[in-house]
Amino acid sequence: MDTKPFTSGLGENAVMITRVADRQWHALEDDLVVGRGHAQHRPDGRLFVSIDAWHESTFDLLAEAMVAELPAPLHTVVDEADAELTAGWRRAGFTVRRREWEYAVPTDPRVTGLEAVLPPSGVTIVPAGQADESLLRAVDRAIRDEVEAGVGWQSMPAEVIALPDGDTVVDPSKYAVAAAPDHYLGLIRVVTAIRPRIGLLAVRSGEQRRGIARALLAHALGTLHRSGCAAAWTEVQESNRAASALFEGIGARPMSSNLELVR
Repeated sequence: MDTKPFTSGLGENAVMITRVADRQWHALEDDLVVGRGHAQHRPDGRLFVSIDAWHESTFDLLAEAMVAELPAPLHTVVDEADAELTAGWRRAGFTVRRREWEYAVPTDPRVTGLEAVLPPSGVTIVPAGQADESLLRAVDRAIRDEVEAGVGWQSMPAEVIALPDGDTVVDPSKYAVAAAPDHYLGLIRVVTAIRPRIGLLAVRSGEQRRGIARALLAHALGTLHRSGCAAAWTEVQESNRAASALFEGIGARPMSSNLELVR
């Protein structure tokens, strides 16, 4: 544990910045926790930081301590509507790397226009929970390798989940897949713990523009609609025009935006 005194400007009492664990910091004033900082590596290797503080000056002290003690580059994600938090990270030397839109996606096929959508000839949709796990992991790995060789996986949303080295399939039961007779061509992951969220929709590069993504989306949204869910949610990077066009084309509406900042 590493404790350092800083003059906070909140009064006569100094704020003590304490590193309480390897990647956790507390700001203490009169033994009261007035702010917390946290750092965590995401599966793609990037180091993300977050701060929750009662006062602007406490935020700045925590940011100063974390930036000094953590290796660069550092990343963080903020709701773009939270101008105060965004300003705090900018004061700490962070700049905007990308914008990600959150969409509300209707599930009713009469609204999405996906009612009559079927997979292309020779392709079948395997529902979530029924996919062969080894084939699922193989197509997930292949898609990630293709993305990494192109725009880079860092351009994709990153799950904040601790996984064994080399394992990128969070929970096989959450994935529906597009299947050829002996291998998989694409996948969609839907998580319904709090509200339905489409966390990943991807198709092998050589199989794109055949309607496979729309077929996967039609299956997943139809399943949600039959279970009583009126809408799902997903995030799309602003520069990913193909994904934006796909979701907006079925009636999805952008509801908010997040900024990823980097120092």
